[in-house]
Amino acid sequence: MTLSSAARNPAFAGFFEIFYGVFHAISVACTAWLLFSATAKREAVWKRAGNLSGVRELTSQSLPQKASSVSEFLFGPVLSPSQTRFRFWSPHHEAIRLKIGEEMLDMTRAGDGWHERAVEGAGAGTKYAFVLPDGLTVPDPASRHQPDDVHGPSEVIDLETYVWRHPDWRGRPIEELVIYEMHIGAFTPEGTFLAAIDRLDHLADLGVTALQIMPISDFPGTYGWGYDGVLPYAPESSYGRPEHLMALIDAAHGRGICVLLDVVYNHFGPDGNYLPAYAPIFTEHHKTPWGSGINYDGEASRPVREFVIENAIYWVRNFRFDGLRLDAVHAIKDDTREHLLHELARRVRAEAGDRHVHLIVENEDNNSDLLRRNAQGKPVHFSAQWNDDIHHVLHIAATGEDFGYYQDYAGDPAKLGRALAEGFVFQGEHMPYRGEARGMPSRHLPPTAFISFIQNHDQIGNRALGDRMIVSQPLEAMKAVAAVYLLAPQLPMLFMGEEWGAREPFPFFCDFDEELNEKVRKGRREEMSRLPGFDADDLPDPTARKTFESAKLDWAKLSAPEAEESLSFYRTLIGLRRQHIVPLLAASAGGVARFEREGDGLLVEWGLGGKRLQLQANLTARACRVPLPASGEVIYRLGHIDAGEAAPWSLVWSLADG
Repeated sequence: MTLSSAARNPAFAGFFEIFYGVFHAISVACTAWLLFSATAKREAVWKRAGNLSGVRELTSQSLPQKASSVSEFLFGPVLSPSQTRFRFWSPHHEAIRLKIGEEMLDMTRAGDGWHERAVEGAGAGTKYAFVLPDGLTVPDPASRHQPDDVHGPSEVIDLETYVWRHPDWRGRPIEELVIYEMHIGAFTPEGTFLAAIDRLDHLADLGVTALQIMPISDFPGTYGWGYDGVLPYAPESSYGRPEHLMALIDAAHGRGICVLLDVVYNHFGPDGNYLPAYAPIFTEHHKTPWGSGINYDGEASRPVREFVIENAIYWVRNFRFDGLRLDAVHAIKDDTREHLLHELARRVRAEAGDRHVHLIVENEDNNSDLLRRNAQGKPVHFSAQWNDDIHHVLHIAATGEDFGYYQDYAGDPAKLGRALAEGFVFQGEHMPYRGEARGMPSRHLPPTAFISFIQNHDQIGNRALGDRMIVSQPLEAMKAVAAVYLLAPQLPMLFMGEEWGAREPFPFFCDFDEELNEKVRKGRREEMSRLPGFDADDLPDPTARKTFESAKLDWAKLSAPEAEESLSFYRTLIGLRRQHIVPLLAASAGGVARFEREGDGLLVEWGLGGKRLQLQANLTARACRVPLPASGEVIYRLGHIDAGEAAPWSLVWSLADG
């Protein structure tokens, strides 16, 4: 296969430099314009939207019904049998009106910036919005559903009408997790919650025990990664209704699969965020890659904190998610005595009770304090962290790429050993790419505090072409690094389609109006042009529907011989993990692993549950020597290793006593 110059030298960029940088520029340039031009757009949507009565059916079969209960949340409408009480926090304004259909209703100021109005007969299906004194019509910031996208009216949803078919599901303990990251819009041709249900049997057969869904908070347009969401309580309407999301979670539970949700509490997207027009949502006291930080610790910050913490509780309580993955928590700034992250974790865990609910962070700072365990070995705050360090060392091993931040991980097999044995590669040492020290000690943490992967949405999507490694790397290399992370005691995470060697790209895509689209196109071209091997003509238009469509998995290819072989390979490794590794992890602790190297050869040993798990590996394209472990029972072998002599891309996993 002939590859373009960009594919031969894949242009790559760091998470902040591309994705965050582009949206920071967009946000700063466009927030004011969006707020003042919104009224006309919103009125046009309202003319098209009628007042929907009744709850639409989930499928062709009607759902069983049960009585609704009054919400305990501060934000969002409160339903009762005869009326709905609408609430709106707008401390910037003395008077707010409620709009239902064409009717305007005055709201009562209730103190502390709150406005309320109870409306008889306005039950589930009612469409509504709030009107500011200057005429700007805005959706409910805690809207449960936006049938006409983020610029349209909100819809009253009675979340109690869904009757769970698996109400006794308690989740799975953390050591059993085999995570599968998925984007709802690209996972199936239909790109909906309901369509994803049809593929759950595939995942259960593979051995997946946890789905991790990329952000679904309603975002502008009909396609996007989800990290530019603006209405965090409303599942993205292009994916389906809230009841459909519940059905997906319920169906996953019926197959023994947990469901985790990626949530974004560090910023709002640039289009459709009307909070600054009526509430002190931002503060100049803190800066983030997107501009001013969210006001978690300044004047009038208590309702802002509640807005976010209640959102986390809402997903766990009302939708029965089995956990959350918090995006880029290093960008959540808070100087209060109990940091927002600590309060959120404490309250979500209290809500979960005896359910297995897992809280995961993405943390560029590698702050191991967030992963602290108590005397019983249970997480105090967060359960685990996406470990970019282990991705980087495995990526370098498979590809040889050493530009960008990869340069700080390249040329030293000991970094791979440290990532596998201790978690973080940088534990307080100076990192040249960042120009400062990075990380904290992590060796004391159990391996289940770290999530390992060789691909995810960032590491694929932040490449110029959004190309997966399988497109340009030898199969032997891909199998070797997969066999490392799938059998290591850290928690493994696959990216959708990885299990059958899917070659569909996962480029960055979004769907704004044309003015914002042009800013995205320009910003991405400028960022990518600084990278090696980049050709601007090769860059997919991130705003084009065809770019989004290119990311959709082609399930028809699953029957191809090479796909079946790859799927069998992954299924075998996950089965071996379930049989040999998982039983040892519940009692695993930190500080019981070591590694040694001999040239490019590596030996890693973990003390787990009275056993010693051992990995010998040569993750290079040339033969080398590897250190010899103690004798043990071989549980998996790839390639050829004999008496310390290892062929290229070879490894042996074994278990010994002690």
